[in-house]
Amino acid sequence: MEISYDAKDSYYQKKFSLPVDSEHKATEFRLLSVAAPHMRAFHLSWISFFACFVSTFAAPPLLPIIRDDLNLTATDIGNAGIASVSGAVFARVVMGTACDLFGPRLASATLTLVTAPAVYCTSISNSAASFLLVRFFTGFSLATFVSTQFWMSSLFSAKVVGTANGVAGGWGNLGGGATQLIMPIVFDIIKHIGAGKFTAWRIAFFIPGLFQSLSAYGIFFLGQDLPDGNYSQLHRSGDKHKDEFTQVFYHGIKNYRGWILALTYGYCFGVELTIDNIIAQYFYDRFNVKLHTAGIIAASFGLANLFSRPGGGILSDIIAKKFGMRGRLWALWIVQTLGGVFCILLGKVGSLSVSVAIMIIFSVFVQAACGLTFGVVPFISRRSLGIISGMTGGGGNVGAVLTQVIFFRGSRYSTETGITLMGVMIVFCSILIMLIHFPQWGGMFCGPSAKGTTEEDYYMSEWTSAEQEKGFHRGSIKFSENSRNERGQRIESVPTPTHGTPNTYI
Repeated sequence: MEISYDAKDSYYQKKFSLPVDSEHKATEFRLLSVAAPHMRAFHLSWISFFACFVSTFAAPPLLPIIRDDLNLTATDIGNAGIASVSGAVFARVVMGTACDLFGPRLASATLTLVTAPAVYCTSISNSAASFLLVRFFTGFSLATFVSTQFWMSSLFSAKVVGTANGVAGGWGNLGGGATQLIMPIVFDIIKHIGAGKFTAWRIAFFIPGLFQSLSAYGIFFLGQDLPDGNYSQLHRSGDKHKDEFTQVFYHGIKNYRGWILALTYGYCFGVELTIDNIIAQYFYDRFNVKLHTAGIIAASFGLANLFSRPGGGILSDIIAKKFGMRGRLWALWIVQTLGGVFCILLGKVGSLSVSVAIMIIFSVFVQAACGLTFGVVPFISRRSLGIISGMTGGGGNVGAVLTQVIFFRGSRYSTETGITLMGVMIVFCSILIMLIHFPQWGGMFCGPSAKGTTEEDYYMSEWTSAEQEKGFHRGSIKFSENSRNERGQRIESVPTPTHGTPNTYI
């Protein structure tokens, strides 16, 4: 289907600093640019997500101190760790819906600002129960991951969306590693000034709280939802259809591909969250290293996100140029399975130096799998992108909760045994990727549907005939055209529809 460009399209081509497609999504990703709206939104989103990660995992590097101050048991610490990632399970699904209906800018800024008080309140925790509650409510902020991925998928075209999602998500996740360095340093500075250690850790929490608050205001005042404006403006002008919650939700939850990625994401991102909670204390207790040293080792796991998750997104885009969606799925399965293998090895070795080396290799693979996952997510549904992103992101938190409940809560398993069993779970859950099949592109082992389904057939099936008559589907038509490169080398051999009445197969 050919998309015609009118005078308004020509105007927008001139308006943007980056080259754009028919949806005005950027077709290039220029990391060092801050041009509005594409690259400015990119930098605002990852910085905000980074701040939320710093806040959520500010406690683990100081746990040996907090543990003594609040008299926490191993079970108390395990419960608090579970609480920090469980709140975001529901919040991520809600965030996806909010992005679909109100836009990522308002959704992200609101949640980031609303959860900031919980960070400040950590400083007044005086019991295991209060410590658990502040970690629970702070963890809601991790749902900003969904708005970050939704925002990037709304601003960058299919050719670079894996890269944009990977870098934004990866650099945001850096907060999980950076906080392992930041909090011990802040703690040491405050203690050096004259505060006692049980006072210093409390004051230290004002730093991540302030950072998170400022990032929320930055997104609200400087960000923009879509290339052509904010949701509220476009709804008022009639340039964007204000969708119904029931339809968005329905088309999201009925797509089995979203459920599979939600489960597999639980054992790449969910594992990453679990490691963020346990790794500093693991090295501190098992190898008797100093608190600051344990923080540095733990930080190296999270800091690998500087290149590993972005690398996964870039790899997804590179492979898709030749092998299309089928290549994206193969890359995801291979990388995530290797991550599971190295996780198993991490729990088996007893040498400090070897453990650190394997941990770093493991971090690269498991984080790259996260980037590869969100190289696939934007193509599952055009209409319900937020719901699919929320389901997948929420799956990551569900995986973290289940893993910590099963393997790291109480004393049923030693930490090293729990890590090994977690690796086994990664390997087995990754097998489900083989079940994902797109009728227009195929899956890992099967080609596209024999029915000759096209991109237009797939994405237009999310709209009723009545909605199509009103023109609500126009965005899906443009997205279909811009996603044809997912055919890979078959791009010239797949038919393109010549009429506007697509099949309803999905």
